[in-house]
Amino acid sequence: MPAVKFSQYPVPFHEGIMSIDTQLPTGDQVVQDLPWRWKVQGKIFLIGGLGFMFDAWDVTLNAYLIPLLIDDWSLSSGQAAWVATSNLIGMAVGAFAWGSVADIIGRKRAFTLTLLVFSLFTVLGAFSPDIVWFCVFRFLAGFGLGGCIPVDYALVGEFTPRRQRGRVLTAMDAWWPIGAFLCGVVTTAIVAQTGSWRLTMLVMVLPALLVFWVRRGVPESPLYLVQRGRREEARAVIDSLVERTGATRRQWRLPVPEETPRLSLGSISGQLTGLWRYNWRITLTAWSLFLTILLVYYGALTWMPRILIASGYGQSVAFITTTFMTGVGFLGVIAAALLVERVGRKWLLAITGPGSAVLLVVFALTLDLPAVATAWLLGFGFVVQVAIPVLYTYVSELYPTELRGSGFGWASTISRVGAGLVPLIFGTLLWPLLGLPLTFALTGGLVVLAVVFMAFNAPETRNARLH
Repeated sequence: MPAVKFSQYPVPFHEGIMSIDTQLPTGDQVVQDLPWRWKVQGKIFLIGGLGFMFDAWDVTLNAYLIPLLIDDWSLSSGQAAWVATSNLIGMAVGAFAWGSVADIIGRKRAFTLTLLVFSLFTVLGAFSPDIVWFCVFRFLAGFGLGGCIPVDYALVGEFTPRRQRGRVLTAMDAWWPIGAFLCGVVTTAIVAQTGSWRLTMLVMVLPALLVFWVRRGVPESPLYLVQRGRREEARAVIDSLVERTGATRRQWRLPVPEETPRLSLGSISGQLTGLWRYNWRITLTAWSLFLTILLVYYGALTWMPRILIASGYGQSVAFITTTFMTGVGFLGVIAAALLVERVGRKWLLAITGPGSAVLLVVFALTLDLPAVATAWLLGFGFVVQVAIPVLYTYVSELYPTELRGSGFGWASTISRVGAGLVPLIFGTLLWPLLGLPLTFALTGGLVVLAVVFMAFNAPETRNARLH
């Protein structure tokens, strides 16, 4: 723990005394021990979750855009794959950049800017004249939205009391199936009425801009302020939280201020080095879990409408089936939230990660039986959405405050790079040459390897105190 610096002057008790007693809790520990209040921490959870919802909406839209653009611009499967690849690679760069930026300039500023960048380039993408400009704008929109997940999880997690943190961070992922389901419903309705893929992109920008405006009122993370030694701001935020939650006021202290790093390529690369120096086993665990589990999810999601259409489903039926595959994930998130504190992060990941891949293999083997295949596909949608929120919760808890945003961001970056390559590799190599069952079995094997490495090299974080 860093050395402690104390105020030279007495501070009234209700303002948060900084005493010479080193046994007193620090301000960030006080925040983690506060009672949960929906009007306080719950408000931040809701605002952060809405940004997460748009991330899901945007990623899911790629699945519907691929068959629509193939018809509209007469694209080959290889060309259409760049629709998702450009967007997901942009998200990978964004997750890397915004996670590190959030650790440097603060959660609040990064929290607010991500949606603004996304909205601007989504509008430009809707007016693209050809596939090249479309992919450029999808990359830039992905760059903005890619920062939502690491920034949102860092901010919400640092406002959430320790006793509720696992459930709250797991429940954050409930916004994903909501966003994915809304994307499917709205896209299917718009395409059925107008046939316009451009309008499907414009529709999601208006609520995104509303969330951008609402985010301006979110306070900076007190853990971040404490870590950076911004004493007066930290005291104001922490005292306000104590008062608004009705917690018992007590004495607390602040760590000595640390030198605030400047935003530069050197500082960002330094944070990457810091992740591996902190604990290479933890970082490798985070990266491998993110890469493999989300590889399975994004691979299935991106190509599912096209897979169903190629198997004889009508376009509207394929869209609706994919929509319900994502929508049933809401139940999976509820199950994850109920189980994450009882079972633990590692056990849930060990069961649901490989299990989701197994369900995809069975789905692929039963495609000639539409009703049976649909049932297995819904099972996959449920199980994979148990795994993903637990994964996000687990990785966000593995790192200390000064590395949490960048640690989560880099793990998300690795997964998005892998997912970005999936449309190209899946659509032009694996699916045509190996077939669907073997393709899904191959990705499932990678999940098993990641889970085994986690079992021996990373700790369980259930009920652990953030530091």
